[in-house]
Amino acid sequence: MATEQATFAAGCFWGVEYVFLKVPGVIEAVSGYTGGSTVDPSYREVCSHTTGHAEAVLVTFDPQVVTYEQLVEVFWAMHDPTQVNRQGPDKGNQYRSGIYTHGEEQQRIALASRDRAQAGLNRPIATEIEPATTFYPAEDYHQRYYAKTGHEPYCHVVPVGVLRDLGLVPAT
Repeated sequence: MATEQATFAAGCFWGVEYVFLKVPGVIEAVSGYTGGSTVDPSYREVCSHTTGHAEAVLVTFDPQVVTYEQLVEVFWAMHDPTQVNRQGPDKGNQYRSGIYTHGEEQQRIALASRDRAQAGLNRPIATEIEPATTFYPAEDYHQRYYAKTGHEPYCHVVPVGVLRDLGLVPAT
């Protein structure tokens, strides 16, 4: 099976990872850091606001089951892309919204989807769309955080209707 990768930042990576792992065709979602200047940063360093990294999720997916375009639509639905350096109660540049593209086709799709998403909003989208740089997996305790703790995400929820509209879950 040929897989592809996508990288998204939409606030706290725990919730972003949780949502993407629910999408059929997503094989893996890894919480981590991208877009900064420090090599292999720790969570503590990222939270100090000195590394420039965003909390992000590296998604590995089967493009025969879910398309990159569908994943981008899930991304827009899971958070408020108009917020700058925050998402819900979480504040700081590590919580910024970003799509980090793996190649020209992903860049084209991400930019076009941003333009479509902007048409329905009253405030400008703050999401950065840039080529992916080095991704550093977060510490083990951050991986599959909600599955390990039994808690529910506090700010990332994608209604089943959105997944149904994207053709990712069957109509009931």
